[in-house]
Amino acid sequence: MLELISLPIAVADVYAAPNAFGIEDFVWVSLSMLVLFAIFLWKKVPGMIVGGLDKRIEQIKQQLDEAKELRAEAEQLRDQYAARIASAEKDAEAMMDSARREADTILEKAESDSQSMIERRQRMAEEKISAAEREAIEDVRAKAADAAALASRRLIAERHDREADRQLADEVIASI
Repeated sequence: MLELISLPIAVADVYAAPNAFGIEDFVWVSLSMLVLFAIFLWKKVPGMIVGGLDKRIEQIKQQLDEAKELRAEAEQLRDQYAARIASAEKDAEAMMDSARREADTILEKAESDSQSMIERRQRMAEEKISAAEREAIEDVRAKAADAAALASRRLIAERHDREADRQLADEVIASI
């Protein structure tokens, strides 16, 4: 039997670790774990990335659709307000035309009223003047008649006596 010589030998020397291609076993375990993670990542991560991108694309599509709807509503409102503005401008123009016509009518009426008032006042003034003339003529006639009556009284009183009165009365009675 062989005798074992007791030499200080390390445990690592006694048991040789398997190695392939000069790579230690812990490196093989690490590489296998890396491959496993790579496979999981290869299968899951692209799906997660694609799923995340698909969700983001869907959100962007929804935002674009909302933006299109908002734009359509904004264009519709713009068209409505443009129509309202055009309508308001037409209404304002119609109101201005109506106001001009009314102003012209009022001006014509005022001119005709002032002309008729001038004619009426002129007639009234002429009537007052002719009434004053008639009154003056009547006053002059009355004064002339009074003066003639007074003068005739004086003349009769001076020139006529009882005899002339009797003769005049006889003539008047004879003529009847």
